[in-house]
Amino acid sequence: MNQDILEGKWKQIAGKVKAKWGDLTDDDITKVNGNAERLAGVIQERYGKTREQADKEARDFFDQHR
Repeated sequence: MNQDILEGKWKQIAGKVKAKWGDLTDDDITKVNGNAERLAGVIQERYGKTREQADKEARDFFDQHR
């Protein structure tokens, strides 16, 4: 998904992010602001996943919410 479009829709899908990754704080979600790389970093940090696992989860999530 185009990064500009994703950032524009971020407020609409932020609740779905919170539902999927409940350990993320509101500050984490605000910091991500629709950026898949930032989301992967936060997932990696909060859940102790490898960068590859976190990248895949973030990409899969954004692909589902185009």
